[in-house]
Amino acid sequence: MKKLVLLFFILFLGFNLSAQIQRNRGARQIPQTNREPTAADIAKRERMIEERKAEFIDKFLSTLEADDFQKEITKQYLYSYFDKKMEVLKVPYERSFEREEAVKKLNESHFLELKELISKPDMEKIQKLLDGEYEEEGKKKKKKKRKKRDKNK
Repeated sequence: MKKLVLLFFILFLGFNLSAQIQRNRGARQIPQTNREPTAADIAKRERMIEERKAEFIDKFLSTLEADDFQKEITKQYLYSYFDKKMEVLKVPYERSFEREEAVKKLNESHFLELKELISKPDMEKIQKLLDGEYEEEGKKKKKKKRKKRDKNK
């Protein structure tokens, strides 16, 4: 009886060891795909971000009920706001709430002069944009994928 238990224990240990060896052998064959981005990758990404920002601001300005002059001034304010916000986000803060406070101050102070130039409903739309509640009209909402259930269970 002891020999039988010992035999099962050795077989279990052997199968476990061989499975781990095969798994490790397969892991070495997978090429390493993580790499640092090159200067060309970084430049391409920045160009895409600028194009996306311009497209986003143009779509947002089309929703405003202002005249062309007011839209142009608002456009300049939005571009300068996003640039300043990126500068604030790039600064290394010791605590996360310090960064949040800096962004909050930027949100409160940047559009003070613009409030006098545009109408109240347009300013409310800009405030929604700053709070992150603005949704693009042409943007499709993602559908939630349902998990496939195993029919055998």
